[in-house]
Amino acid sequence: MRITEAAKRLGMSPRMLRYREALGLLPPVRGHGAHRRFGEEELAAVAHAIELERRFDASPAELAFALRVLTEPGVAHAVRELGLRIGRIQAPRRALDFEKEKALRLLRGRPTIDRRSKE
Repeated sequence: MRITEAAKRLGMSPRMLRYREALGLLPPVRGHGAHRRFGEEELAAVAHAIELERRFDASPAELAFALRVLTEPGVAHAVRELGLRIGRIQAPRRALDFEKEKALRLLRGRPTIDRRSKE
């Protein structure tokens, strides 16, 4: 089906559907003459995106950015760094730090040996 019919079935304007396409929120399917054709899978994908936006109170642009974070390592790294700087993400403990803490706990829990009593 063409964009006007798809938009009507989804309860939105063709302009909003084009906006979602520009954000990368539609599967890349084009028919002859570069016109977008919508099938049931494409409609289901758009409906799913709308449901996520409502459930998580997100805009289409926010959802598109979340997809970039999941698919582009550079973007994911930059967002993670920001999260660490502003305290929204806790820095993971490194394995070496964990082992050091474990050893210190074991040493603290050990009874002290009075060397004078053995002599």
